[in-house]
Amino acid sequence: MSVYLDCNATTPVEPRVAARVMEFLRDEFGNAGSRTHEYGLRAKRATQEAREQVAHVVDAGADEVVFTSGATESNNLAILGLEKFGVETNRRHIISTAIEHKAVLEPLGVLANRGFDVTLIPPTTGGWVEADAIRDAVRPDTLLVSVMHVNNETGVTQPVEEIAQALETSDAMFHVDAAQGFGKNIPALQNPRIDLISVSGHKIYGPKGVGALITRRRGYERLPLAPLMFGGGQERGLRPGTLPVQLIVGFGLAAELALKESESRQRVCADYRTQALAALSPLGPDFNGDQARVQPHVMNLSWAGLDSEALMVSLKDLVSVSNGSACTSQSYEPSHVLKAMGLPEDQAKGAVRISWSHLTEALDWQDVATRIRSLQ
Repeated sequence: MSVYLDCNATTPVEPRVAARVMEFLRDEFGNAGSRTHEYGLRAKRATQEAREQVAHVVDAGADEVVFTSGATESNNLAILGLEKFGVETNRRHIISTAIEHKAVLEPLGVLANRGFDVTLIPPTTGGWVEADAIRDAVRPDTLLVSVMHVNNETGVTQPVEEIAQALETSDAMFHVDAAQGFGKNIPALQNPRIDLISVSGHKIYGPKGVGALITRRRGYERLPLAPLMFGGGQERGLRPGTLPVQLIVGFGLAAELALKESESRQRVCADYRTQALAALSPLGPDFNGDQARVQPHVMNLSWAGLDSEALMVSLKDLVSVSNGSACTSQSYEPSHVLKAMGLPEDQAKGAVRISWSHLTEALDWQDVATRIRSLQ
């Protein structure tokens, strides 16, 4: 079986997390909304513990965590949930970037069709946006600034702390899609100027189908979010429906472990990267994205004249890699991220993303290099 190297799409479930999920699937199956018996009370206590575990990663309060099905839903709630407030206050300007995930760009497109003015800041050739460019785009009617933490295709970290500082004199709300950085790049998301943070459990070795939107208070005031769905009072009325307790407790433990083991996991990933670079660099790839800003568990690279589809087919018995976001993997069009960075079309079309984790098994990278060399 090939070695799995597509951890930016999803990560394997940490064994300790899987055991916790199974416990609540099999034995602790109570509804956290049931207050009349011990099964429900135990479920409620478990979800509260998970809420605290998730909040602790970003130095937020447990009551500022809204559980969702994942970062896509969280992004939609953060963006579309502010529409009513924007209309009521006549603040219909939103700033984002041209390299966002579709889970941000498409909700922004919905608001644009409803009369909002959306400004998309282009990245540098290194794949990151400049904080000054964000600051210069802010207007008196700017409602929201939404910038991702780490790009899902290139692994390039965005300067969210600098952007937060640039927004200190603005009343605009600041949302960060942290699907790729939560639990991996810790300090930046603890900045109190970040109002909204979207996260997914399956990016940090937890189960799929669960995530959260962190909604920081401003002083004593909650953010003016409106729900997108209706039918219950769960999650402060922002996200109705029976809580998936088994997924939530797994997510909570995954968050706790990510925080505790962040440094050791980063070291393992950096060592793995060193091995990959030693084998692949002599083949003369183009590394896409500023390598000084790339997270240690991912690389995006191209070889001149080598098509990504042909490369992935050739390598499929050795490694499982991708040529872009899992959400758009059915499309063979060049990545909108790489095009926004100004890469030549052939380089963008030839790009492959390789991403691993502290759980990734050992790999003889020379075998991979030999296979690639045979295609050149």
